[in-house]
Amino acid sequence: MDFKYEEGLIKRGYKVIAGADEAGRGPLAGPVYVACVVLPRDFDFSVLNDSKALSERRREEIFEMIINQTDNYTIEHLSSSVIDKMGILEATKLAFRRAVLNLPTGADFVILDGLNINVPDIPQVQIIKADATIATVAAASILAKVSRDRHMYTIDKKYPQYDFKTHKGYGTREHIEAIKRLGPCPIHRFSFNPVSAYKK
Repeated sequence: MDFKYEEGLIKRGYKVIAGADEAGRGPLAGPVYVACVVLPRDFDFSVLNDSKALSERRREEIFEMIINQTDNYTIEHLSSSVIDKMGILEATKLAFRRAVLNLPTGADFVILDGLNINVPDIPQVQIIKADATIATVAAASILAKVSRDRHMYTIDKKYPQYDFKTHKGYGTREHIEAIKRLGPCPIHRFSFNPVSAYKK
């Protein structure tokens, strides 16, 4: 991966180019995470890829590279209870807005992975699968994914019977079987099927 898209924006006069992406829109349990990041121009962009295309170990390594080379990032999350109240789309948009607006230096331009969040007064573009093609968005996807996975490891210690450490809350066969056997726990998303069959 390279920095060509961002370089094009810089040539157009934008100085602070941020990328934003989410992790955890689809799971049956746990929060949704959004990261927003500005990378230094001397970052090794060749290490970046869509977080889903990287092994967990490699994601962890690149996560540390990113946070060691820039302080200009934010990681936001919203809980399953907020997701149930707002709906996953609106909750994700809110997390995106918070991530963009809380960026330490602010941003002149934001590249989003396919979601229109309409942050006022900040130029932005939505690109489908930007996490696989745009360096800053790929970096944001790694920050969001690793942060959420680490959170789910913590949740697993509280609710080990669901094996969150393995599936991270996604609707695997084993996870759905555990819900049927045990019922949902407080961090499940009761607005999602098949969890919605149970009363909170």
